[in-house]
Amino acid sequence: MATLPASPSPPWPNPNPNLNSIPNPNFHPDQSQTLDFDSLMSPQSHHASTDSPESPPATPPSLLQLSFNQDHACFAAATDNGFRIYNCDPFRELFHWEFGGGGIGHVEMLFRCNILALVGGGSHPQYPPTKVMIWDDHQGTCIGELSFRSPVSGVRLRRDRIIVVVEQKIFVYNFADLKLLHQIETIANPKGLCEVSHLTDSLVLACPGLHKGQIRIEHFSQKRTKFISAHDSRIACFALTLDGQFIATASTKGTLIRIYDAELGTLLQEVRRGANAAEIYSLAFSSTAQWLAVSSDKGTVHVFGLKVNPNVPENENSHGSSSSDAAIASPSSSRSFIKFKGVLPKYFNSEWSVARFHLHEGTQYTVAFGVEKNTVIILGMDGRYDTRK
Repeated sequence: MATLPASPSPPWPNPNPNLNSIPNPNFHPDQSQTLDFDSLMSPQSHHASTDSPESPPATPPSLLQLSFNQDHACFAAATDNGFRIYNCDPFRELFHWEFGGGGIGHVEMLFRCNILALVGGGSHPQYPPTKVMIWDDHQGTCIGELSFRSPVSGVRLRRDRIIVVVEQKIFVYNFADLKLLHQIETIANPKGLCEVSHLTDSLVLACPGLHKGQIRIEHFSQKRTKFISAHDSRIACFALTLDGQFIATASTKGTLIRIYDAELGTLLQEVRRGANAAEIYSLAFSSTAQWLAVSSDKGTVHVFGLKVNPNVPENENSHGSSSSDAAIASPSSSRSFIKFKGVLPKYFNSEWSVARFHLHEGTQYTVAFGVEKNTVIILGMDGRYDTRK
């Protein structure tokens, strides 16, 4: 159960820091920008700690987590000594806080609001990993906290809700008074998988169900729950559109990505990342649900054209091969030279990506679509920021 103490527990540190090839012509993967976090981590804010002239050069912080805000205009970097907030376009640091060695394992932004959610992490956590600290950057301090019996594995923020994920349960709180509103049981969820919509008049929450490969979708405004048997294997990753209308899912096998209608639970489209198993790190819809980006441990980011959004003009949507009219084609080619009618294995009937970007294999990447049209933003746990057009 969550508890709501009025102030942080005394044994923990004061939260104040020490003042110390491409079928679609809209994408051009050869146009890229790669920037190193460390080279841009000079103090740019009064929040940063300062060193005396005699002090040795500060050791660059170690990244523990990277996450975009809701509209992908900014992102947060949690480190072993604090956190940093960056603007995506143009890429620049907005502010950072350092806690004298106290680590932050998770930072959750709320668009560009001054309120953030922090969870301690690393070898020397700044706060207990069983707590969510509500941080007000204007005051430079925590203004509330939520406590749990087990470590927090994920946090999501809306303007009216705080959603906290622990191993096998999700808690939904009212933001204004931290009142507990809902509790949801899930299958073991060590990754903290959970997504929420962001329209003010409705709340859609997606999380793992109680069975392997199952997605649970809560439509709170309709007081309705939908279960989707999305995959035979365990759920590895999923993404929800901002309006909560569509959900993209991937399993631990990592070969197929499926897009469902979140309200009806119907399968709308299935796309193929590849033939070999892979760990899917992240999925991201574009703002119009016209594109879907996927990153994996193969060191690639795939962009798929979607056909699920009726609000996008037909000539702007992707037109892949259907299962009844398959084409033999290279995954990176838009041209087909032989067509068959329902006689090929499912692999050849698959819809492939319209763009594919090659990165460093083995590095964990988080992807999103930028504010600029047809721009993919890639964040790497090796401390690199990349944009592809």
